[in-house]
Amino acid sequence: MSETVRIGSRGSQLALWQASEAARLLRAQGYEPRIVTVRTSGDKQQDVKPSSIGGKGVWIKELEEALAAGEIDIAVHSLKDVPSIVPESFTLTAFLERADPRDAWIHPLRRPIDRMPPRARVGTSAPRRRAQLRALYPKLHILDIRGNVDTRIHKMQSGLYDGIILAAAGLTRLGRQNQITSLFSVDEMVPAAGQGIIAIETASERGAAIAATINHPPSALAARCERGVLQKFGDLLDCDSPVAVHATFGSEITIRAFFGEPGGKRSIRVTRKGTDPRGVVEATYEALVDAGAMEFVA
Repeated sequence: MSETVRIGSRGSQLALWQASEAARLLRAQGYEPRIVTVRTSGDKQQDVKPSSIGGKGVWIKELEEALAAGEIDIAVHSLKDVPSIVPESFTLTAFLERADPRDAWIHPLRRPIDRMPPRARVGTSAPRRRAQLRALYPKLHILDIRGNVDTRIHKMQSGLYDGIILAAAGLTRLGRQNQITSLFSVDEMVPAAGQGIIAIETASERGAAIAATINHPPSALAARCERGVLQKFGDLLDCDSPVAVHATFGSEITIRAFFGEPGGKRSIRVTRKGTDPRGVVEATYEALVDAGAMEFVA
């Protein structure tokens, strides 16, 4: 008889897709997965900024509580929703194969973003997208937008926004890739750390052993490089910090990082390469500090 694995997940359509993907992979390893839906603080108050109700951890807090109570064996998260530092009693044990990490521009009439008129209303909730957009297209009027993928697309189609920016990975996973007008390159719009990666969090040796069977090593390395840069800043960063880090791999590891001045116009971009992951993380951090990043986060 197959061993049952209880998978904790938020109840949104995208979260359940991610949990189902983890279940599919575990089933292939001989387990019998069962998805347990947990409603988080972020789900209860989707129309407010996360920073006003506890920060980035509002998307995972209740899932961690369920892990600690033994109500679930593993928890499935969008990695970009996980704070860069998690409590010592929990571990990000596995990472599923990364989907397209880029950001997508969506316009109802498929007009390119560089042809939008001055003061066109562009919706995005991410501070790092807002900061990078200000540098790329200063003529645009950037507005906050809340809600799940379908809600945001509906708001655009209703005329509240002229266009919106969403993660390509989420759109593809929900079968909405036909809505994409264009994709930003990772140099134009540096993605959020962990964007496109599904993370598996555990709190027990059994859960860790189960999760390890579906780990994707290249995605795990990307996650640790990107989060490693953020972790160098300790608790100085929060969900309102206009920060982005993205790692790519070829003959060398390349880490791109972006820091924006909160509410300001200044920004920093650095790129570092190397063959040693820890060395490239350290070099990226040092380059950011040398360029004045501490002035932005203090």
